Amino acid sequence: MVKVIELPVHSIAHSRAGDKGDVSNVSLITYNKNGWENIKVNATESKVLEIFKHLGATNVTRYELPNLMALNFVIENALGGGVNSSLRLDRHGKTLSSYLLYHLKLKVSLNMLPDNSPYRIKFNRG
Repeated sequence: MVKVIELPVHSIAHSRAGDKGDVSNVSLITYNKNGWENIKVNATESKVLEIFKHLGATNVTRYELPNLMALNFVIENALGGGVNSSLRLDRHGKTLSSYLLYHLKLKVSLNMLPDNSPYRIKFNRG
């Protein structure tokens, strides 16, 4: 039986963020094919919208980039009006990638982790 534990998505992926007006683009790029199969199924538009709803996000569209083992989420109304009108400290939304990496939790197995992951220790504990 394969052991599975719930971890933040940063255990199997890294991220980038960008902006255009009041729209943020946040990507998830997995470290390996097993992680890709996981986020492809479990990193949904509705989960991402729920994570960013408190910022005023109203819609999320997800794009799959299988050759890069990545997803791109386009999050509407997440930047407080955009760079020129937002009063937020992070008007470009660069920290949204870190926020998603920490707050999106997924069921992860050992083969989804990169070889140097500190989370491998959790799998070795009884």
